[in-house]
Amino acid sequence: MRKIPSYELYGEASAARPPWHDAFNFEWIPERSRPNDWNIPAHRHDALLQFLYIRSGHGHVVIESEKTPFDPPCLVVTAAQRALESIAKSVSTSLVAVLQRPAVIHVRGSAASDETLMPLFQMLEYEFRRGAAGYTAAGMSLLMALFVQAARLIDDANVPVAALAARRSLQIRRFRELIAQHFREHRPVEFYAAALDVTPPQLGRICREELGSSPTALINDHLIREAQRDLVYSGMTVKQIAHSLGFEDSAYFSRYFRKQTGATPREFQSAAHRDLALGPS
Repeated sequence: MRKIPSYELYGEASAARPPWHDAFNFEWIPERSRPNDWNIPAHRHDALLQFLYIRSGHGHVVIESEKTPFDPPCLVVTAAQRALESIAKSVSTSLVAVLQRPAVIHVRGSAASDETLMPLFQMLEYEFRRGAAGYTAAGMSLLMALFVQAARLIDDANVPVAALAARRSLQIRRFRELIAQHFREHRPVEFYAAALDVTPPQLGRICREELGSSPTALINDHLIREAQRDLVYSGMTVKQIAHSLGFEDSAYFSRYFRKQTGATPREFQSAAHRDLALGPS
C-alpha cells in the first residue's frame, strides 16, 4: 500500500515543534508550486491548518477521496490537527466549524470579498516577512479575522462542508478527542482501544496507516504539547505543571519531558520566553 507522505510544509519533513514555532507561514501559491513544475502530488499535513485563496484559474481539490472542482474566487480549507481550535473557541465558538472540516468556500456576495480578504492576507504577509517582535501574536489575530470572514461566507451561502465520513477518519477523530479528555490520567493504549471498540493492534494499524504514527506517540505528543503551552504561558512552576498533568513526581516529569523534547522543562521555558520576549533575556 502506498503511503501518502506527511509534511510540515510541502516537501519539508514533519518534525515535532513547539506550539509557537513557525506558528504561521505565508507564501503565494507560485512560490512552492513553480519549483515543483506546478505538480503537487497527494500529501497530507498532520499538524497544519491550510487556507488557500484562489482568485483566478480553475482546477479541483481532493478532500477525503472526493474530487471537488473549485470556481474562483474561493477559499480552500484543509484541516488536520486543529492547532488553532483552542484560540478560536476563546474568541467565538462559531469559528470552530471553519477549522474542523475541509471545505471549498466560494467568495460571493457582500459578506466577504476581495476587498475584505486581500488586506488580511497582505497584513499576514507583512508580519511573516518582517518577523518583528510580536509578529506571532499579530499573525494569530489576523488569522482570527480571516476565520471570521470564512465563517460568514459559510453562513451566508450555507456551504456544505465535506464531513469526515470514512470510518477510519472518524476513529482517528474520536481517538484525538479521547486523548484530550484523558491524557492527564496517563491511560494505556488498551483503554483507548476499548473506548473505540477496537483491539490495540487494530488501533495501532489505523494510526500508522492514517497518520504514520503509533497511538503511544500521539498520546505523548498531546501531553508534551500541553506541557509546552503551560511552560510558556501559564506562569506555574515546573512542579505545579507536573502535578496538573498527572505526574506525582516532578523529577520524573522532567526526565519524561527531556526524553520527548531533548531539553529539560526549564531549558525549554527559558528558550521559549526568550524567543517570544515574554520574560528576561
